Order: sequence, then structure tokens, then C-alpha cells
Amino acid sequence: MSKRITIMLDDDLATKLRKIQAESIKKSNGSTSFSYVVNETLKKGLKV
Repeated sequence: MSKRITIMLDDDLATKLRKIQAESIKKSNGSTSFSYVVNETLKKGLKV
């Protein structure tokens, strides 16, 4: 289940996440949402 939450990201973090998103899109030849990238990055960082 997901929950909609508004957060403020520092510009440098948003830029890094956008780069990860772009790399994911190139690899999959499809779309990858920004939310997906944020969630996956947090899971890796929190080791969930």
C-alpha cells in the first residue's frame, strides 16, 4: 500500500535522483516514475 506524501528535497538530491531515473529509463527502454526511484533508493539506504 502506498501513501501520498509531500516532501522537500535539496536541489542536489533531486538532481541525483533524476539522474538515477534517467539511467533506469535508458536501461529499461520504458518509463520509470520519480516516485519509484525515490522509493527504491530509500529502501536500499534503509536496507528494507
